[in-house]
Amino acid sequence: MQQWLLIRGENNDHPVLLWLHGGPGSAQMPVHHAYTKELEKEFIVVHWDQRGAGKSNTPEFREETMTLHRFIEDTHELTRYLKKRFDKDQIYLLGHSWGTLLGIHVVKEYPDDYETFISVSQVVDPARADSISWSWLQEKVQKSGSRDEIKALDRLGGPPFDDHDRFVRFIKMVDSFGGGMDAGFTQLLWKSLGASEYTLTDYIKWFKGANRGSGPMWEETRDIDLFSSVDSLRIPVYFFTGEKDYNTPNQLVKAYYYFLDAPQGKYLVRFTNSAHTPFIAEPEKFNREVVRVKQQTERPIP
Repeated sequence: MQQWLLIRGENNDHPVLLWLHGGPGSAQMPVHHAYTKELEKEFIVVHWDQRGAGKSNTPEFREETMTLHRFIEDTHELTRYLKKRFDKDQIYLLGHSWGTLLGIHVVKEYPDDYETFISVSQVVDPARADSISWSWLQEKVQKSGSRDEIKALDRLGGPPFDDHDRFVRFIKMVDSFGGGMDAGFTQLLWKSLGASEYTLTDYIKWFKGANRGSGPMWEETRDIDLFSSVDSLRIPVYFFTGEKDYNTPNQLVKAYYYFLDAPQGKYLVRFTNSAHTPFIAEPEKFNREVVRVKQQTERPIP
């Protein structure tokens, strides 16, 4: 199927950075200019609307093709294309949220294609994450929630969230208490309107893809546990985590960081004023830290 790329950079000699967006379905392309444009000074930055997301939410897209294996192979095919187009032996891979789950499996299976993996808000074990976030949300609602919010939480009930719609209601409550996205939908929409790459039709496709989310692959992704499935990596890995994140709780990211065997190097970068999206809450620091990854790769720390 036809899938769309946005490739921007100031110098073709710079390394390639492929960004795997979250969701699945929450394409990064329409907001890239608002938060991470500075990276184009140091990288050839590639934003890819994955199948079913944004400009790639096309009529020929079929929801049944949304499997982890299919996304991994899409990423592998795209990586080969980028390496050939820009004459690179390896590229940098960055994943956010769902993109971290995809990315970590890609670099496990095809490590020779990548300089390093930058994980932003790593998905580790969804079931364990929900338990951590539920406890936090209960405390928040009891302390500062309205009567309606307390009733809504009671109606929702606790984990496990085996039903996708019920999980969506849960994560929206996490977000409303500051544990999710670091910007509201209206703010993101306003920022995205400056993207010349998107038409009105593309925004409609983006919204439908984001609203679909992980529904078609819900059962597959709920059973994932990186502690048992990805215990080692053969390339350097950087974990960027927001201290306020209760979508992919930073406690779990830190636990996985200490657990993971990464002989080529592993690093933990904390964002104290961020929840699930450090590139939105702290864009200057985020961009600076991504560039530092490049500098460390080029000149490894002794």
